[in-house]
Amino acid sequence: MRAFIYQRANNPADAVHGAAAGNDAQYLAGGTTLFDLMKLDVIRPRTVVDINPLEGAYGRIELGRNGLRLGALVRMADAADHPDIQDQYPVIAQSLKLAASQQIRNMASLGGNVLQRTRCSYFRDVSYAACNKRNPGSGCAALGGFNRPHAVLGTSEQCIATYPGDFAQALIALDAAVEIAGAGATRTIPFATLHRKPGTTPDQETTLRPNELIVSFLVPAAPWTRRSLYLKVRDRQSYEFALASAAVALDQQNGVVRNARIALGGLATVPWRAHEAEAVLRGNAIDERMALAAADAAFAGARGHGHNDFKIVLGKRTLSRALQQAAALEI
Repeated sequence: MRAFIYQRANNPADAVHGAAAGNDAQYLAGGTTLFDLMKLDVIRPRTVVDINPLEGAYGRIELGRNGLRLGALVRMADAADHPDIQDQYPVIAQSLKLAASQQIRNMASLGGNVLQRTRCSYFRDVSYAACNKRNPGSGCAALGGFNRPHAVLGTSEQCIATYPGDFAQALIALDAAVEIAGAGATRTIPFATLHRKPGTTPDQETTLRPNELIVSFLVPAAPWTRRSLYLKVRDRQSYEFALASAAVALDQQNGVVRNARIALGGLATVPWRAHEAEAVLRGNAIDERMALAAADAAFAGARGHGHNDFKIVLGKRTLSRALQQAAALEI
């Protein structure tokens, strides 16, 4: 690990100004991703700004009539174990519980979790020069290399790296918003606009402006939040990243879907909202045939790259199973 300057932020202004003053600065919360990438020499910040002293302001869970507010410094374990979240927003609790080991959940923050970097081995191993995400313009080694864990949705000729998180799928399915603090003011944007598809600039992963800081997530109250679940398929039952996952939330009356919210994980370059699948379900009862039709719609634009061709079939089966399980929930 390279030498760096450590700064401690005692208030939000300190955090923003500290990052602005530092060259290649990074915020530190749980550090479960940051330190990994620093040790691998993938990222080389000259300044690390510790924002943990802001936990009093940004570490709260607030639940009210209008919805759920999660501070960005809330630890994954605290949100996953919160009884009201488990009852009213089960897809959030499940996505967090399935995301990591207990030790990591105790450390990792929600804000850091949604910003975690890809697990692509060509990105994380600096001995590979060809990685447009790490070294813009160098190429994408995964296109012609081993790409079993890589994306089949939202890819480009420049990058096929998979977004690795779980919590983000729950947020995008529930139409969450994200509150962001900057040097000038605080702004709120739909969570769905936070992450950027790779396109021709895979190194630009989010729409955050320089030195901005995520401070909270806002999840609106809605008829579909309780009939929700997160289904994750992985190579092993213990802590592992998803090969395919689905966050599903349904507003269902007398067995008929009035509205559906679907997000896919382990399959796309960004947290992926499956709008086409949602449209198929509206006004219909979910049975095996309808669930498969929705899954087909969700993957109509999917493209495999050799080793990961199986993910298209696996993704369809995962979504179909999640839809049928959500429809059968007793609420």
